[in-house]
Amino acid sequence: MLVTDLPVHHKIISKLETKNISTLTEIQERTMLPAIQGKDIIASSKTGSGKTFAFLVPAINRLMSQKALSRQDPRALILAPTRELAKQVFIEAKSMCTGLNLTCSLIVGGENYNDQVKALRRNPHIIVGTAGRVADHLLDKSVYLNGLELLIFDEADRMLDLGFSAQLKMINDYADHRKRQTMLFSATLDNIELKHMTTQLTKGAVRVAVGDSTAEHGDIEQKCFFADNVENKDQILQFELANRTYNQAIVFTATREDTDRIAALLNEENLEAIALRGDMLQSQRAAVMSAFARGQHSILVTTDLASRGLDLSKVGLVINFDLPKNADEYIHRIGRTGRAGQKGEAFSLIGPRDWNSFEGLKSHLQYALECSPHDEFSASFKGFTPKKKVSKKSNAKNGKKRVAKPAKPVTKKRVDTMSGEDIGMVPVKRKPRNTQSDDDE
Repeated sequence: MLVTDLPVHHKIISKLETKNISTLTEIQERTMLPAIQGKDIIASSKTGSGKTFAFLVPAINRLMSQKALSRQDPRALILAPTRELAKQVFIEAKSMCTGLNLTCSLIVGGENYNDQVKALRRNPHIIVGTAGRVADHLLDKSVYLNGLELLIFDEADRMLDLGFSAQLKMINDYADHRKRQTMLFSATLDNIELKHMTTQLTKGAVRVAVGDSTAEHGDIEQKCFFADNVENKDQILQFELANRTYNQAIVFTATREDTDRIAALLNEENLEAIALRGDMLQSQRAAVMSAFARGQHSILVTTDLASRGLDLSKVGLVINFDLPKNADEYIHRIGRTGRAGQKGEAFSLIGPRDWNSFEGLKSHLQYALECSPHDEFSASFKGFTPKKKVSKKSNAKNGKKRVAKPAKPVTKKRVDTMSGEDIGMVPVKRKPRNTQSDDDE
């Protein structure tokens, strides 16, 4: 479906065309039309499928075509799981609203709280933020949601994984308006808690599921290499980054300490790496992501902080230095490449500590994922073989199992105490013998 076929304001179509968006993706085509009609949406699709514009276009069109329910309250609230993803959505929303007489504000943790209060007093039409900080402003009465027209959840499953269930329920209660439209987007809807929450958040929602997140991504070539230890992983990592062709790469680690160590190791080889950790200040994290997005660094070394939603179009290679324990997180990690029809590569380093996660990942995916030794730095580790269950030896003959006969109950013989029979070794007490002699003797 072409963008020009959408029943939206012509200025919105012009905005999309300036972004070189001429045709809709499958998730956009199947959600935009019912969303434009005002219906609630529950949608899932793989990463990089264009979910951001799937909810931004209907939301902005509604704000432009319908009268506001309140003059002071925000008209649309978009929630994202992380500050980085919220900032990325905010940039897209602000770009779309430029010249349309609509204002946006970014409300996330780690930023100056008082500055956010001042921004909310200017009554922005659209708020993009994280659930925790928006909930704080609701409790402090910095913002009211009585007149909210659109409540949008981006990567809803991730918000629940991060423990924002209570905040999401509170925001839903504060924005409980009968004319409110709700749109919920996620990479997967398999989360049990998410399924329960959708019944509370939406009313008569249109459900859209595009593809299966566990199916093989045709645009991403995946490989796995055995590794004995951290030193072996370092060798393979340096060799692959030095000999592969890519524009930018992301290296995912399990710990914050490894992000700095690996970034320093790669910089010693002049590979232009930069580290991103969760304990950084928001201004530092924003500076790192901005520098990487502008192409100032070739390699980003990070934890799962950058595994969700970030649209980095130049990333052609993803490396799992440590395999995530959650199989869904692996899907989101490799989804940072191969976006919007582009080709990408991803490889993982499997050591003894990663083996259980690797076995769980293979059972989760719908395609075969094999691990092989590296050509240059072969490891002695080849995985663990499952222990065979020891079966009890049977004494069966001719292949038939011997069935134990039930034991006969032991009946106690009742003793007739009146018969005078000897019934046991009972000591008999005799009369003491008289040892004194008679006088007659």
